Amino acid sequence: MFFFARPFRYLSSTLLASALLALAPLTAKAAPAAPAANAAFGVDQLMSTLAQRKSGRVLFTETKYLALLDKPVQSSGELRFTAPDHLEKRTLSPKAENLVLDGDMLTVERDGKRYTMPLQNYPEIAAFIESIRATLAGNRDALERYYKLGVEGRASRWTLTLTPADSRMAAAVSQVRIEGRQDVLDQVEIRQADGDRSVMKIRPAANR
Repeated sequence: MFFFARPFRYLSSTLLASALLALAPLTAKAAPAAPAANAAFGVDQLMSTLAQRKSGRVLFTETKYLALLDKPVQSSGELRFTAPDHLEKRTLSPKAENLVLDGDMLTVERDGKRYTMPLQNYPEIAAFIESIRATLAGNRDALERYYKLGVEGRASRWTLTLTPADSRMAAAVSQVRIEGRQDVLDQVEIRQADGDRSVMKIRPAANR
């Protein structure tokens, strides 16, 4: 089967980008007040800010830089998140693909075929998903079970670095860098252990 033959790195990088993009705002409503200028800005403050977003819809453009290809591969589409555990990444170009995570079930639709995978049968992926949910919930303690966290900058312009603490995840993804401002994400870069990387540029979706 095409999908289940994919390596773990495909799932990890795709789902992580999807989950992090889901933290971007659904609408242009006002962002939470920024910390005072003299207050320290770190992981706790950032997690608290991002956790206020319980649902969202954004548009993305993803560029993948792969050693096997002479030119980068670009795709685009939209991503939706609905609390507490629904994520949907809908790729529209250059080829349609739909990835949906509901609770413990992951479903992929591609080329007219549909594949469903229970996460409980894949503990590495399940642990990865729980780390995503910890990010969405702003739960630093749970997130640090899987990643080493680092924050640079301030509320008006910050960079969050996630480094896998588990050797199995580190074999697929070496580091994730997320750039944003206040509670808005602008870019997610995933660096794979084999040297390949992907960069997602994020922009708000028009209201419907």
